Amino acid sequence: MNEQQQGRRLPTGVLAGLAALVLVAGGSTAWLVRNSQTTSEVPIVTPTVIPTTIPTVEPTETPTLPVQPTPATPATQPTQPAAQPTAQIFWLRDTGTSTELVPVPIAQNKADKADANLQVAFNNLLAGPTDTANSSAIPQGTKMRSLAVKNGGVYLDLSRDFKTGGGSSSMIARLAQVLYTATSLEPNAKVWISVEGEPLELLGGEGLEVPQPLTRDIFRKDYSL
Repeated sequence: MNEQQQGRRLPTGVLAGLAALVLVAGGSTAWLVRNSQTTSEVPIVTPTVIPTTIPTVEPTETPTLPVQPTPATPATQPTQPAAQPTAQIFWLRDTGTSTELVPVPIAQNKADKADANLQVAFNNLLAGPTDTANSSAIPQGTKMRSLAVKNGGVYLDLSRDFKTGGGSSSMIARLAQVLYTATSLEPNAKVWISVEGEPLELLGGEGLEVPQPLTRDIFRKDYSL
């Protein structure tokens, strides 16, 4: 029996080889397992997000141009109507050394035409002065037969009484009163004087020559009071 048991035992070398083979197989298996785990467990790398900073754009300041101040508009003054000349009556006044013409304005209607205002002036002139300091060389009873303002001139037609009485000084004085009253609205106007419809060429007994038309400038050159 001992020989049968010894016959069944494996040699020691075989056992040692088997043990070594088992160890090698076990080590290979362990390596494969580890390698498989390492391969399957690949770390996932999370990408690093780099924050992008958008540069702040500073607003560009537009240069401000200097604004010229608007000049203040002056307050509009209401337009004053042009002053209308006033008809005047010319009286005589003795200064002691000479005789002067004294103008006296009359009330008039501004809506009336020039001839209407002059007619009012002559009505007062031919009626005579009310102020005792003034006088007139025009004979009482003298009438204005017609009066017209046209073509830049004044046309007068007086009654025959205008030629009566007095000497040369009186004739010059009455001529001055009529001329200056007729040109009170327009001092440079020309005046045509008639008596009973006829042009007045000679005045008084001494034959004082009267130019036609007559103006203030002509009177100052040719006559003196």
